[in-house]
Amino acid sequence: MSAFSAYLLGSIVLALAIGMGLYRLSVPPLWIGVGALIIVGFGLMGGAAKTKHKDSPQ
Repeated sequence: MSAFSAYLLGSIVLALAIGMGLYRLSVPPLWIGVGALIIVGFGLMGGAAKTKHKDSPQ
């Protein structure tokens, strides 16, 4: 499993866990979805930033 896949999987698991907690607190599903998309988006950005290859000077 690549590092990017680990970041993506971790952010999805985090979004699901927070979503389930918010559902138990009776938060409207629309806002749970918005929050989940934000968390997954931050996970994608973080994974891309941490796993990108640095260009070597030539």
